[in-house]
Amino acid sequence: MDYMARALSLARLALGQVSPNPAVGAVIVNAGEVVGQGYTQPPGSHHAEVVALRQAGKQARGGVMYVTLEPCCYYGRTPPCTEAIIAAGITEVHLSVLDVNPLVSGRGKEVLERAGIKVYVGEGEAEARQINRAYIKFTIQGIPLITAKFAVSLDGKIATRSGDSRWISGELSRRYVHNMRYVSDAIMVGANTVLSDDPLLTARFAGNGGRIRKQPLRVVVDGRGRTSLTARVFSEPGRSVVVLGRLARAEEKAAFTQAGVTLLELPSAKEGQVDMVKLLEKLAQQGITSVLVEGGGVLLGSLFDARLVDKVVVFIAPIIIGGRDAKTAVAGRGVDKVVNSFKLDRVSVEKLGKDLMVCGDIQKT
Repeated sequence: MDYMARALSLARLALGQVSPNPAVGAVIVNAGEVVGQGYTQPPGSHHAEVVALRQAGKQARGGVMYVTLEPCCYYGRTPPCTEAIIAAGITEVHLSVLDVNPLVSGRGKEVLERAGIKVYVGEGEAEARQINRAYIKFTIQGIPLITAKFAVSLDGKIATRSGDSRWISGELSRRYVHNMRYVSDAIMVGANTVLSDDPLLTARFAGNGGRIRKQPLRVVVDGRGRTSLTARVFSEPGRSVVVLGRLARAEEKAAFTQAGVTLLELPSAKEGQVDMVKLLEKLAQQGITSVLVEGGGVLLGSLFDARLVDKVVVFIAPIIIGGRDAKTAVAGRGVDKVVNSFKLDRVSVEKLGKDLMVCGDIQKT
């Protein structure tokens, strides 16, 4: 059995549920049998290593631990995992990758080695880095990972000339998007999307088939303050934030506060537009490590123009909409030459029903 693969699979179960902590999986093996396993619990509760150790109990002594991230070695909201591993009598630890957190970053490994535990680094490293890509960016750069998602026709339209967009993508694609929402800390849309589609912006399916434990934060970027509190997004469980590109009026603040909606005032140098960098910094201060941006074209255009997008997920439906005035997925200024266009690395293509899903990471220059 590939024990690290099992640990990586467990780590994915924590995505979107434990931020700003990393999503980690751990497996303990003794005499060739799995005696304990677990994944990170919500902040303030147990880390993956402790969950696995508690399940293993006395069988952890003399065992081998496979864990997807370097165990922590400092007192935060919970005691150091290194202390628990040493006390349990684990003799060997295989970890996928060292933690980028400067409070750990190799020190956890050293603590274990000083206690006589053999430590091996690198097994499953590439996948472990992908799982915690948002955590890594958040820790190093102080802003969340941004994923741009949109559905388009074969001719690149996201809606007809009248604004109708239901449904461009098929049922399997829409179901996949709900899983994307579930593993994201926040969903972001522009005011036009709320006004035209009146979306719920909730996760209704968990990828592991389990119950929805936590809804992502819903962020509406509304430069001119046109969003009404009657929008369905504000009646759903979970938290919502409206981001203005101007100062809010006193009556606006009172109404939104009474409705339980947070108002953020982040005007940029251009009147009626939101300072996107400040917005990402504000979200990071709330422990948001990943943001799924679902449109519309104006918002996506502003993020691409500012080179803030990290990843793209596009659903291409086998339909043609046509129309010179039909909407496209990414507005903004765009680039002046094709050579300056945004290019993707790690491109993958998957068929979902009749749709094609194309994913890739934005090349950083």
